[in-house]
Formats: sequence, structure tokens, C-alpha cells
Amino acid sequence: MPRTPSQPIDPLFVRRWSPRAMSGAAVTRAQLLPLLEAARWAPSGGNGQPWRFAWALAATPHFDRFLATLVPGNREWCVRAGALVLVCARLVRDDGRPSPGAPFDAGAAWMALALQGTISGLVVHAMGGFDHEAARAAAGVPAGLEPQVMIAVGHPGRVEDLPEKLRAREFPSDRLPLEALAVEGRFG
Repeated sequence: MPRTPSQPIDPLFVRRWSPRAMSGAAVTRAQLLPLLEAARWAPSGGNGQPWRFAWALAATPHFDRFLATLVPGNREWCVRAGALVLVCARLVRDDGRPSPGAPFDAGAAWMALALQGTISGLVVHAMGGFDHEAARAAAGVPAGLEPQVMIAVGHPGRVEDLPEKLRAREFPSDRLPLEALAVEGRFG
């Protein structure tokens, strides 16, 4: 199904999607760091930059610990990822005040990472399906940070290499029409 925007936007936004098919080829530190650098430049309220990332390259003990935190349905395709990245949000500011917008800002950083991954020709797929406390332990997440999502990063792979139950879902999904998402002035 073609993805067609209703307004003129940069094609990058339509090209970005979250495939699961990855080749299993290594993602190097030099390939991953630009994605994290892009995330570093995301906007944030009061310039608080409340996002934090813990990452692990495939074929390392860190990767195996991160992979073990995923729900089985995500683990079965993430074994072919070249890296896993845990996104955390700092929910309390340095001065002790709550930072309710931190997850929103961490989401902006995730989007910057995802767009840079797309530009770099990599597969980037965020997941909520993981054990947050196990991820906290696996990554040594300190108090004050809360795990938000786990991201799989890899090189594009073949749909045929996915578990059969996932193959039919391996296509860019469409979006609700703009009118269903944005209203002028008031909802309802």
C-alpha cells in the first residue's frame, strides 16, 4: 500500500517506518553513534535534555542481557538486530522538581534517532514489549531514570527470514487522516 501524505512534507517522514526484517549483519559503533548524536540534538523543554540511552552491539554480553529483557515475540526477530538501545527518561530535574514532559522529550529524541537511522539506510524499530525492571537491571539504570522503549537497530533483511507469523505484517503502515488527528481550536 503506498503511503501518500495529504500535505507537502519531506519524503523522509513517509519513508521512515519500523521494519522487523534485519540481516543479522553487525552494526558498528561508528554506524550507531550518528543515530545517538542526532538524538542529542532533539528539542526539549527548558533545554533539559532528559533522555538517556544505554546501547549494546550484537555479539556482546550487553546485547544478550538486553535481548533477554524483550518479550518472546520481540526477542524472536531481534536476534538478527545489530544493536539494541534502551531509551530512558529523567523524570526529576536536577533541582528536584518533577519533569512531566520528560517522556515527551525522550520521544522527540527517539524520532531524531529513527530519522537518522532511515537516512543511514538502517532498520530502526522501537518496542514497548520488554520487561522494564529487567532492562533497568541489565543496563544498570540509576534511580531517577525510567525505561521508556527498547530500540532494535540493524541492516535491512529479507522478509522471508522473519518468523512466518510476522511476514504478513512487514510493510509500511498507513496513518489516520490528518482530520482525525488535528482539530482547529477545540476537540469535539
